[in-house]
Amino acid sequence: MIIVTGGAGFIGSALVWALNGKGITDIIIVDHLGETDKYKNIIPLKFLDVFDRDDFGHMVHDGFLKNNKVSVFYHLGACSSTTQLDMNFLLRNNYEYTKFMCNHCVDNDVRFVYASSAATYGAGENGYRDDVNELHKLKPLNPYGYSKQLFDLWASREGLLDRIAGMKYFNVFGPNEYHKGDMRSIVHKCFGQIKETGKARLFKSDSKEYKDGDQKRDFVYVKDAVDMTIFLGENRNVNGLFNVGTGKATTFNEFIKPVFAALGVKENIEYFDMPGVLKGRYQDFTQADMTKLRNAGYKGVPTPIENAVKDYVGNYLTKDFPYLQ
Repeated sequence: MIIVTGGAGFIGSALVWALNGKGITDIIIVDHLGETDKYKNIIPLKFLDVFDRDDFGHMVHDGFLKNNKVSVFYHLGACSSTTQLDMNFLLRNNYEYTKFMCNHCVDNDVRFVYASSAATYGAGENGYRDDVNELHKLKPLNPYGYSKQLFDLWASREGLLDRIAGMKYFNVFGPNEYHKGDMRSIVHKCFGQIKETGKARLFKSDSKEYKDGDQKRDFVYVKDAVDMTIFLGENRNVNGLFNVGTGKATTFNEFIKPVFAALGVKENIEYFDMPGVLKGRYQDFTQADMTKLRNAGYKGVPTPIENAVKDYVGNYLTKDFPYLQ
């Protein structure tokens, strides 16, 4: 049996889809569905059961992991909003819940693979190397990033990073992100804007170092991100923190050009002021150092950005049912 928390969310449902593609259906999905359309992500998927996040916490407390044969526990569930400012909520939801699940997995010899984030790197003043020895130097720019950093630090202090695997996801985009509101990728946002108005809107730069739209991020297609995730789940001897990205930074301008091309629309980009809540909390540049995952034996080749965007737009966003199936 495999457990995926956040299994109805963006990366979580893509992970279940990828596991299904390997013929694996003995999967328990854990999530907080609420009043969102997240449930649509799992309609086409095959799994054993689905449980509410809080209910499953009680089940684990009462011995679920001890009484069932669980091979891998993928803990992807979290509040991933970079504009969430309630640190008490993030402490409970992202930090304490992760510690609770991790302890139960370790106690019951269940492989624990969890989602950290590239948001832990902050402005990148200390680089983007997934080196555990450098953890204490990182300065996240927002409460979400700090909630992820707290768990990484705790796992390191407790000596657990030689028994579990953490994934520092960079800017993941692709199918099944539709419920994420403002946290959707710029590809999805611009797709709608271009269809409606013929132009895309990007943030003006808030830094003298970058022209408007030339801020750079390591954008990674969700299909590639879950392939790396499964690699870590399947290899119990590969432990520690690992970047999940492409190793190449792409400007926002270049990132959305394939959307125009896929829709057959002339490029037309409008820049607008960054919201105040993001000023001082916005990463202008990220680029994953992928050396560690490569040295651990991962052989996958990331999909080129242009091809990934083309696949996303052509095979999902333009379809009546745009979900992974």
